[in-house]
This record gives sequence, structure tokens and C-alpha cells, in this order.
Amino acid sequence: MARKTYRGRDIDVTFDADICIHAAECLRRLPSAFDINKRPWVQPDNVPTDQIQTTIDHCPSGALKYVRHDDE
Repeated sequence: MARKTYRGRDIDVTFDADICIHAAECLRRLPSAFDINKRPWVQPDNVPTDQIQTTIDHCPSGALKYVRHDDE
């Protein structure tokens, strides 16, 4: 499966299901942005960009990555 992109105003989040180990760090840390019961399940505009970045930085598999639009 290819990496899927979820575009936000200030940050794009990508997800690769093939390498995800389902540790659920994203769901526990930031349920307002990562919710498997919603479509799309990644909603980067629901929280501040720094919170998305910090959460993705804790993804143990690297399945989640981001590209900020503000060059930080």
C-alpha cells in the first residue's frame, strides 16, 4: 500500500499502513486528531500543528510522518 496523505492548513500528515505496528500512540496521545471511528481518521486541522508534530514524533514504527507548511 502506498503512503496516504491527509492535508491540513499548516501540516500534511502521511500514513503507511504497511509499516504500522498498531501501537496506537497517536490514538492515545491525540484522539481529537487521530480517530479510527471518523472518516478521514486523520484530521490535522483539529489541533495545533505542534501537537500533531509531537504526536507523530512518538510513532514507534514511522508509519506516520508530516510535512509542515510553515518551515519549522
